[in-house]
Amino acid sequence: MNQHSHPRPDFDEIIDRVGTRCSKWDDMQAAYGVAPDEGGLAMWVADMDFRPPAAVQRAVEDVAAHGVYGYPGANRPYLDAIRWWMENRHGWTVEPEWILTAHGLVNGTALCVDTFTAPGDAVVLMTPVYHGFARVIRAAGRGITEFPLVVEDGEYRMDWEGWAGLMTGRERMLVLCSPHNPGGRVWSEAELRQVAEFCAAHDLILVSDEIHHDLVLPGSPRHHVLARLVPEAAPRLVTLTAATKTFNIAGAHIGNLIVADPDLRRRLSQRFMALGISPGLFGLNMVAAAYSPEGAAWVDDLVAYLDGNRQVFDRGIAAIPGLRSMPLQATYLAWVDFAGTGMAPAEIERRIAHDARIAASGGASFGTGGESFVRFNLATTRARVEAAVERMNRAFGDLQ
Repeated sequence: MNQHSHPRPDFDEIIDRVGTRCSKWDDMQAAYGVAPDEGGLAMWVADMDFRPPAAVQRAVEDVAAHGVYGYPGANRPYLDAIRWWMENRHGWTVEPEWILTAHGLVNGTALCVDTFTAPGDAVVLMTPVYHGFARVIRAAGRGITEFPLVVEDGEYRMDWEGWAGLMTGRERMLVLCSPHNPGGRVWSEAELRQVAEFCAAHDLILVSDEIHHDLVLPGSPRHHVLARLVPEAAPRLVTLTAATKTFNIAGAHIGNLIVADPDLRRRLSQRFMALGISPGLFGLNMVAAAYSPEGAAWVDDLVAYLDGNRQVFDRGIAAIPGLRSMPLQATYLAWVDFAGTGMAPAEIERRIAHDARIAASGGASFGTGGESFVRFNLATTRARVEAAVERMNRAFGDLQ
């Protein structure tokens, strides 16, 4: 199937999600005091305001048309689609038995923490990083050892020299976010090898969360699947992947733990059984439809559109003195540093929520190093991104 044998997706279509009981639009007033019916813009929760590929919609409609919603059984097309996607998009050969299915990747992370660490142990996070990790680690009674990323040439870099003295002896696991959220860094081959070497040296389980690996923007460095790059890491490696972020089907709450090592896989499978975890009916068929040639063409169109949004947003932010948007290589989550304004975080958040009427994620929740930042979700229509830029320029107009 060639690139254009499918209808081109219309990412400019404005779809009103208010009142559909979605978190992003219907929960923002409670979270930020930003009312959707007063023109509020939702730029916080990391899902997209776009329809998924038509094949995914057809898969849902086929199940609904059948009208019987019994327990799902073995689903070979689902496993084959995951394998096809990893081979064709990432050059990574995955065996069907390596694939475990969790209720999304926060759940996948939590299952790794539960299986491979004990209360009182610690997990290493490179901060600032996606806040869902810290939430499940702390809720499980484990500690967090923060490795603060450093900013060099305007982007995040690993700091092995600076981190050398931060280990406490309680660490049993490192969770890598690759590509990194927030900040959008695509880690280089050398950086990924360093992570694997560090985990081997300190006998840490390595959880590589690659949920954004399909959302690398045009002109950015190529993403490398760590499992493919460093096959010798297999005895300590769990790779987390999902179609849900890529294709905007996050509500299906389905994600994969891909584990080559039989011992790690056996231990994880036992915890899945102990906790009664098995996938729901709709998600399996949605993923099978998404990971396809039609889905691939849709993603290629998507990342081009997201890159256009990024350019509009970055130009607008660059026009406000004291604001700096980190160069985004992957993800649709702009990471803006307000340190140059000299304003307190509370004042920055007040201006964004109250004056600009935008719900965006405050950086402090992402851990050490995030305090002066705010994360903006750009996965919406170009018109909304343009409106957000205009409002930000007005809200911070006194800095001109």
